[in-house]
Amino acid sequence: MSYAICQVSLAPLRSHPAEKSEMVSQLLFGETVSVHATKDNWVHVTCTWDGVSGWADLKQIKRISDEEFNEYSLEQAMSLSLVEGLMAADHFIPLTLGAVLPGYDGLRCRLGNQSFQFSGSVITPNNTPIAGEWIVKIARRYLHAPYMWGGRSPFGIDAAGLVQMVFKMAGMQLLREPMHQVTQGRSVDFTEQCQAGDLAFFDNGKGDISHVGIVLPGCHLIHASGKVRIDKLDHFGLFNPELNRYTHQLRIIKRLIADDVTEIEQGTTGDDQIAGLVSQAALF
Repeated sequence: MSYAICQVSLAPLRSHPAEKSEMVSQLLFGETVSVHATKDNWVHVTCTWDGVSGWADLKQIKRISDEEFNEYSLEQAMSLSLVEGLMAADHFIPLTLGAVLPGYDGLRCRLGNQSFQFSGSVITPNNTPIAGEWIVKIARRYLHAPYMWGGRSPFGIDAAGLVQMVFKMAGMQLLREPMHQVTQGRSVDFTEQCQAGDLAFFDNGKGDISHVGIVLPGCHLIHASGKVRIDKLDHFGLFNPELNRYTHQLRIIKRLIADDVTEIEQGTTGDDQIAGLVSQAALF
């Protein structure tokens, strides 16, 4: 098995080794992959984080050793800035929200022998349970991002990509597609019992899970549909006030975070926990 890392801002993962092929997902800077095969200028890879496979442009990834792969996988610092430049000695790489900073030491990260300085906001998720408030704050950073099939960045993102990236920055690993994400977490019986940070899933009328979003306070939902937007959620589904109609039919609500997360164990509040996760102040 060999490994590689994304060395550009965004690298499309395509269903076939061709530029016109469907984009099934994206790699963000610093995300690692396992390499399976090459064909011409394309390489077939599997994303380490979520197991999605696809064809990437060979020029957009960089081969790394087993030791580098293990080092980068131990603890992943991520950019919490909407867009921020990663500064090398003679050039910048524009990073988006959620990009990984390999080997980050609080000021610099490195990719092979190349060293970069990063002055944006950074988060290093850990295994501590996360408050719904923190999930909501991250999700709101994507508001008005355009919808893009297979996208995972503020410049284009799909519904499942939004959910996956928000939870990734909260230290939780979600699968890539709504039909797979719905298998994670535990069910919430009634919409009146939902809390901030829950996931609401919707079907396409044929019984197939086709859409997902993140529950906000007041039983609203942030989701990607045309753009990342907020709509009202009830037991029927999602109501779009601009269209004056329901646009998605609710199937189930799932919870991945702890119940009653207004306070963390031993009296530590959600705000205290957030402060512990974030390496720089005044993020919002």
